[in-house]
Amino acid sequence: MRDWQPFLGLPLWVWLFVFPTCLALYCFWQGPKAANQLQPVWRLLDRVYKASGILAAIFMVVILLLIIGQMVARWSNMTFPGSTEYAGYSMAATSFFALAYTLTQGGHIRVSVLLNLNEHTKFWLDAVAMFIAAVTATYFARYAIKTNIMSEILNDRTQGQDFVPEWLLTLFAMFASSPAKWGEMWAKTGSEWVYTPVWLPQLPMSIGTILLAIAIWDYLTRLLALRESQIHSEVLE
Repeated sequence: MRDWQPFLGLPLWVWLFVFPTCLALYCFWQGPKAANQLQPVWRLLDRVYKASGILAAIFMVVILLLIIGQMVARWSNMTFPGSTEYAGYSMAATSFFALAYTLTQGGHIRVSVLLNLNEHTKFWLDAVAMFIAAVTATYFARYAIKTNIMSEILNDRTQGQDFVPEWLLTLFAMFASSPAKWGEMWAKTGSEWVYTPVWLPQLPMSIGTILLAIAIWDYLTRLLALRESQIHSEVLE
């Protein structure tokens, strides 16, 4: 274990920026060899991006169901507390979960005027643009996670009328604690509903930005290894 301590104790910026950059340079140097080595990883990541797109679609359906629920409540002279907040949370989740999948499907807006000059210019401009985008997305993901952590430390709660069951918070908290504490956590968990902690609707933002950063680094390595962009614009008929 001691042999791993210097490696595990590296600064965070090394893990976030230096290692992915080294991997990208390795892909550029080795080309097809690196592509063959990374094929299993690429297939796995493609499934993750597709799953993220499916989650985005599910939350879009949730928005529809919430709208229908509001209509039924209005016709029945009933109240639907927190419906507006829940719809906002679902809309945010739809947007952020869809980021990585939309990128891989060529759905993001890309200014390609300079990319059409010639193949050599296209490759290098695309590589530089992808690298800058990867660094930017990584910064975004890092501070999105920091926002979650700060919201939890401050015990920040929503100011709306939305509530969540306490057991749901315990379920998510399990991922941030050791298994030895799970029994104690569930023993303290009640059955009542509590005001929504802000970190809960912020989770899709953090997960979505992490997936986007991974997707951009991923497709940068594919570009450098295969010498051709794997992000193709949607075909319009």
